[in-house]
Amino acid sequence: MIKNIVTDIKFFLQKKSTSATRLDANIIKDIQDTLLANKKSCVGMAANMIGYSKRIIIVDTGLITMTMLNPKIIKKSESYETEEGCLSLIGIRKTKRYNKIEVEYEDVSFKKHIGKFNGFTAQIIQHEIDHCNGIII
Repeated sequence: MIKNIVTDIKFFLQKKSTSATRLDANIIKDIQDTLLANKKSCVGMAANMIGYSKRIIIVDTGLITMTMLNPKIIKKSESYETEEGCLSLIGIRKTKRYNKIEVEYEDVSFKKHIGKFNGFTAQIIQHEIDHCNGIII
């Protein structure tokens, strides 16, 4: 029984998410509330982690919390190997990340932005965008 549940969750997380629309405002609020509830052990979250197959992520940088709709990485540089954990999985896994990224996304008002991020913030964003693309570490 537990093996079936784990298989179902993994199958769901490996599906590519669909674009967020103005009809998804309730999902944005759910993600924000869930991240806040898990603040001690979580710095980012994607909609599919809480059951919505939508391209919505939220990232807590420590200074600000950013919600990004329909994010996609348009530039990346300075690759490195690291280890990450995930609320959706047990344990730590090796993965490849980029120290500098440029991301095209929309804010909660669906205004387009291009942001440049580096370091740990860039790593969090890459992890959450991977979730949107059906990639789990």
